[in-house]
Amino acid sequence: MKRRSLDPETPADSAETSLCEALLALSTVDEMRAFLHDLCTPAEIEVMVDRWRVVPYLLDKLSYREIHERTAVSVTTIGRVARYLNQGAGGYMAAAARRNREPTA
Repeated sequence: MKRRSLDPETPADSAETSLCEALLALSTVDEMRAFLHDLCTPAEIEVMVDRWRVVPYLLDKLSYREIHERTAVSVTTIGRVARYLNQGAGGYMAAAARRNREPTA
């Protein structure tokens, strides 16, 4: 995690809440895409896309090697996502469950 030498005006937890609220305020895929492209570097977006890309395969219980062959995502990244699916805060599971219930826009 990045360390700052100065105390920011907005505490980190408050700023994180504000970011989450901004994400929730967006209502279309195009709005979210625009926000992510303004907020993140291309490399950061690529990392998030790679992580999200492997979630359905992990939920389907495919082997890491099979997922790697299908997605070209590194086995290390696949393992990291698997760890957070099993031991994380529940975000991947909540998003995957919601994604599976809602029609594609």
